[in-house]
Amino acid sequence: MDELLATLKAAAETTRLRLLALCAHGELTVTELTQILGQSQPRVSRHLKLLCDAGLLDRFREGTFAFYRLTERGASGELARVLVDAIPSDDPTLTLDLERLEAIKRSRSEAAASYFRENAARWHEIRSLHVPEREVEEALLRLIPGDGIGDLLDIGTGTGRMLEVLGPRARRAVGVDQSREMLSIARTKLEDTALRHCHVRQADMYQLPFPSGSFDAAVVHQVLHFAEAPADLLAEAARVLRPGGLLLVVDFAPHALESLRAEHAHRRLGFSDAEVAAWCRQSGLECGAVVHLPGEPLTVSIWPAVRAAKGASPADPSILSISGAQS
Repeated sequence: MDELLATLKAAAETTRLRLLALCAHGELTVTELTQILGQSQPRVSRHLKLLCDAGLLDRFREGTFAFYRLTERGASGELARVLVDAIPSDDPTLTLDLERLEAIKRSRSEAAASYFRENAARWHEIRSLHVPEREVEEALLRLIPGDGIGDLLDIGTGTGRMLEVLGPRARRAVGVDQSREMLSIARTKLEDTALRHCHVRQADMYQLPFPSGSFDAAVVHQVLHFAEAPADLLAEAARVLRPGGLLLVVDFAPHALESLRAEHAHRRLGFSDAEVAAWCRQSGLECGAVVHLPGEPLTVSIWPAVRAAKGASPADPSILSISGAQS
């Protein structure tokens, strides 16, 4: 009883309730929340600390940035969601806060889009500074079943490199991306290959234009760190997989290279195995053995996950056995 009252007391203040509502819409920094609320950073930080202490918000640090999001754990998470849902949708203060939040998200998206436009032609050059591409591609190929992968979806295809690498193992392959510049390069490259069964199209990775259960495999290669909502992206990838379908997620392990955020529009500085595994479980997927490819200074991780086949338990070893994985 006392713990519940303390939690309710922490939320029972206008600014703190506004903070809960905003953090229910995504991961936000103190600076972003300060801009939305129009209050001083010390004041906002003090309110955030009270909400974190009460278990209503989660705080996690990446380099010099601290992000806040609505907690999803236990009774506090359920209560936080109830409190946010109880705020009238037509409340004028909340409406204005959400308008300002959308402006911040648009600014982020425009920065990322500008980066892609400016760097589309030398995308591989930039990635080669951070990722040992040959090692990653060889590790990915080892995770592909010997009999191929049927229908393949490459989410955030960029210049189409994953279609070039994995396409020969697929019956049909589709790459999706929002950047017209990237897709133009991908189309040009595919036209120069014999991969006539591979094609690309413009699409929103959060709202894929495919029915549920359309693909046997999907790959999310070096896309997650750009994503506004990584968990939503993986959930959408899981939706379009058939039972028994394979998801391959490739991204960086946690790191502290702030330059990637400042100069290359990275939203997140890597991901932990536990974080990705939790998102996969929430989406009805089960992770297999994670592949870690240490580099200097970045480590690339490959998280394979499988959508449970009909009538099979997600813990069935036959589902999770993916040959060639390294740990």
